[in-house]
Amino acid sequence: MSALQDRVVAVTGGAGGIARGIAEAILEAGGRVGLMDLDRAKVEAAASALNAGDRVVGLVADVTDEASTEAALKTLVERMGRLDGLVNNAGIVRLGPADETTAAGLDLELAVNVKGVFLTAQAAARLFTNGGSIVNIASNAGKVGYRNMAGYNASKAAVINLTRSLALEWAERGINVNAVCPGGVATDMLKSVADFLAPRLSQDKDALFQTMYPAQLGRHIQPIEVGRVVAFLLSDAAVIIRGQSINVDGGDTPY
Repeated sequence: MSALQDRVVAVTGGAGGIARGIAEAILEAGGRVGLMDLDRAKVEAAASALNAGDRVVGLVADVTDEASTEAALKTLVERMGRLDGLVNNAGIVRLGPADETTAAGLDLELAVNVKGVFLTAQAAARLFTNGGSIVNIASNAGKVGYRNMAGYNASKAAVINLTRSLALEWAERGINVNAVCPGGVATDMLKSVADFLAPRLSQDKDALFQTMYPAQLGRHIQPIEVGRVVAFLLSDAAVIIRGQSINVDGGDTPY
């Protein structure tokens, strides 16, 4: 039997690049997926592109809104009969020097990247019927910290700590919580970083993007590679891994 046979997993930020890799890995492991995103057209297109029939559904949800997130998860349960896992993948980055970061910009990053994780985890935990697994998508930025990303760095550090807290508190309910910390993944978010840095470094943005990969690996990480680690953490095989934030950045972060 496949590791996630017939299990139903919700994935927030479902229209994004990493979400597709996560969804592909869950399907590969025998599971079913509910992609959740703020943009209806994009999330429905993302679900359709997976060519998995009724094993994938696209749902509209604003992770910063408790009622919206809860409604989407309940719809997923109604359509697929259960909820076994959650991947908190929704996230945004606002680039710029720390002394130019606005209160509104910081509030938005914290709302999506931290509050959204917390609210969605709470809603999912209420719907799990026989324990469950949660994987939060943090970032190596939450451990290392990078220039021009102060709000993002702080938000991902908060996700790492939140992961430990939820794992501790919810273990007695049979809910396992972990996180992964990607870096150097070929996504639109990484391209946006290259777009921001290129003119400041007097470089071509496409050429710069091509260099933004883990040195030990020698290439960009592909979303499906992150997805397979996530799928493992959602499975029973990961029951002894709890409250951890695992680097999936090709060796860039040694702690």
